Amino acid sequence: MVVLGFFLSLACLAQAPPVPRFEEVSKQAGLTVSHNSSPEKRYIIESMSGGVGFIDCDNDGKLDIISVNGSSVDRYRQSGDPMVTLYRQDGDLKFKDITQQAGLTRKGWGMGVAVADFDNDGRQDVYVTGYGGNVLYRNRGNCRFEDVTEKAGVRMSGLSTGAAWGDFDRDGHVDLFVPRYVFIDINKLPEFGSNEKFCRFRGIMVQCGPWGLPGESDFLFRNRGDGTFEDVSRKAGVDDPEHYYGMQGVWADYDNDGWPDLYVSNDAGPNYLYHNKHDGTFEDVGLLSGAALSADGREQGSMGVDLGDIDHNGNLDIFVTNFAEEPNTLYWNQGMQGFTDISWASRLAQPSYSLVGWGTAFFDMDNDGWADILVANGHVYPQMDLVKGGAPYRQPLLLFRNNRDRTFEDVTALSGLDKLPPSSRRGAAFGDINNDGKVDVLILNVGEPPTLLINRTQTAGHAVLFKLVGSKSNKAAIGARVTVTAGDLVQFEEVRGGSSYLSQNDLRLHFGLGQQTNMSAVEISWPSGKEEKFRNLPADFIYTIVEDGGVQQKIPFSEQVGGKKQTRPGIKSHWRQELTRESSPTR
Repeated sequence: MVVLGFFLSLACLAQAPPVPRFEEVSKQAGLTVSHNSSPEKRYIIESMSGGVGFIDCDNDGKLDIISVNGSSVDRYRQSGDPMVTLYRQDGDLKFKDITQQAGLTRKGWGMGVAVADFDNDGRQDVYVTGYGGNVLYRNRGNCRFEDVTEKAGVRMSGLSTGAAWGDFDRDGHVDLFVPRYVFIDINKLPEFGSNEKFCRFRGIMVQCGPWGLPGESDFLFRNRGDGTFEDVSRKAGVDDPEHYYGMQGVWADYDNDGWPDLYVSNDAGPNYLYHNKHDGTFEDVGLLSGAALSADGREQGSMGVDLGDIDHNGNLDIFVTNFAEEPNTLYWNQGMQGFTDISWASRLAQPSYSLVGWGTAFFDMDNDGWADILVANGHVYPQMDLVKGGAPYRQPLLLFRNNRDRTFEDVTALSGLDKLPPSSRRGAAFGDINNDGKVDVLILNVGEPPTLLINRTQTAGHAVLFKLVGSKSNKAAIGARVTVTAGDLVQFEEVRGGSSYLSQNDLRLHFGLGQQTNMSAVEISWPSGKEEKFRNLPADFIYTIVEDGGVQQKIPFSEQVGGKKQTRPGIKSHWRQELTRESSPTR
């Protein structure tokens, strides 16, 4: 019996999930430029910025980094700051600030970033939102950009937040949605603590708003395909006539009809879920579907958002980060039955209740094939440090492991992320920055340099990355859906230009495959409507797949061993398996 018990114990240990581990490498990686922000946060505009993003600006297969710089009222009045910093990856997790050489010189007050290939030339372009005017940078190649904002017609005014690219009419040209927040006149700002109702929190004088401030409308720009955009906001029905406080837009096909829909998180108001009617117009079904309010019908201070299938039921669920004493919300997608708020039942609400959540994503941290969640937190009021027992200004991260039963386990302490110095964080971006098959995390810290967390989780799980290239579809394949079958595991992801909070994830799609070394089927639904299926693809590769062109490139994952890249042993032999491709007509 003792021997049997010993072997049962070994079996239990073998089945235990791996311990998540992340290494903070920001300083040694060369990410040294601080986000600009005033220490007191006397005005609401000073507490919101900003986003971070991943981009491959030179098409070398290595992710580069964009970080929004922010500003302050005093600095903005004196001409502002360069809106972003661009770091080029030289390899082995070393980055160089090339902002000036890249031509990213527009000054202003940066808020967020979203990446796509708007002109279909095979190079990733950048849209930067901010206060007083946004900027569209066209990639000319080799990480050199030109400012085409005025020519394209997408400069705008006001305070723009989390932009998102998506081909809403499926014409092969990616369009641009831009939410806006509050109306602010930089020369007539509400005085700090001037209004008892809207400038106090927990009895403490704080910045004024958003309550008591007028909101702004949102914009949808249709890509004409000639380098210019047309404002179709009102005609499409997404201009936000109620002027809610828009935060982040995300394009996703929540109802599986093959057309991109639009979810918009609003601060202190109901969130929008715009259903695509396939004729260039949208219908807001947020309230009817159950995805606009909390379970008890409350409007929440929604910030960041992501969509993913948490339980492999074939439907995209919605996760939204919220303000303090409004727990983060998980909307479970039950198809025709709509969405159900399962925040408390999923165990995501409890740890988040006292915190202010921002950047977030569903991502598979341990390659087991199930979507986990990370949340960046930070208060907007530095004055909260004066409140005894209250949530501090600088706050910890939250990391949740998927229990595979629509519940999550808080593994922040287990992962060691609780040991990171607390900060007031905002945007978060997710991607495999060292091409080792594990998802890493980039986070913006208000008033500080960004944080880069390398995923060092020791896992036996296999994985795959897909870089998609459209032909009839938009070149960056924004909106494409990949469904992977490996053993009994079936999962899907979509390519998105802008999500989280003001941020941009890796445009390549990552799938953890658990113990499976082979994918029996990989199905791609392109934005054009074309369907393609590939059979018997081995795991542990980075695949480049071209619409109607098949697999163009396959590169094995690499591991950092002693500072040098080494190919995982035994991977190349897998490629000898049979590979077939099937294609179906456009939907």
